[in-house]
Amino acid sequence: MSDDVVLYERRDPGIALLTLNRPERLNAWNGELATRYFELLDAAAADPDVKVIVVTGAGRGFCAGADMDTLQGIGASSGGSGAESAAGGRPQYHTTLVPKPVIAAVNGACAGIGMVQALMCDIRFAAAGAKFTTAFSRRGLIAEYGMSWVLPRLVGTARALDLLYSGRVVLAEEAAQMGLVNEVVAPELLLDRTLEFASELATHASPTSMAVMKRQVYGDWNRGIVPATDDAIELMKASLRRPDFKEGVASFLQKRPPNFQPVQDV
Repeated sequence: MSDDVVLYERRDPGIALLTLNRPERLNAWNGELATRYFELLDAAAADPDVKVIVVTGAGRGFCAGADMDTLQGIGASSGGSGAESAAGGRPQYHTTLVPKPVIAAVNGACAGIGMVQALMCDIRFAAAGAKFTTAFSRRGLIAEYGMSWVLPRLVGTARALDLLYSGRVVLAEEAAQMGLVNEVVAPELLLDRTLEFASELATHASPTSMAVMKRQVYGDWNRGIVPATDDAIELMKASLRRPDFKEGVASFLQKRPPNFQPVQDV
């Protein structure tokens, strides 16, 4: 397996930049890329010096979906037996389990399983004119790899079914209007703007606080208000006992950036 299919770069102040790197194929997804991507996500999650993870694509695309060679191979097996290896050995919701913010900088075509990867990130910035499509219905497939779970939670049931049924192309501007992306940026400014946002989090937010809040948000999606609130009370008590709380108050009073600890066991 080539390490070059996904690039890994450390940026100050505590950002891991992962770049899908098959630009000649618009970063089309295959087993090799998937395996490397999830390996590097885990490496960034385990690195105490990494506070925020940014994911983007090399060249003109973010990820144009499954590599057609992979799809043809799965089809030829007449049983879909290659689907798991093409997924990279991890569930596609694995990104939501990473205890750090994961931010997508969608620089171009974002389709199929590539769109799954973008939606499993916590926050999405997109280049103006970037194209999104679920594509599944047009390949005789279904809402793959958790898309049926995440998409309606972002845009609502009716819009999700529109995008899934039709497989139509949505530009970044419409995607922002429906809540699919957080912000649309000029293409030449996309990565700088995404890294600027990531730097704000890395500089001013407690890594442990962000880890707990991420777990709360994803974990509480399928729970009632009473258990979610009860858990939040206990989590708040625990946060008041951590050094990050004292540091957060002290840095505010002293008008200086906080010096938070790496992610603690949560």
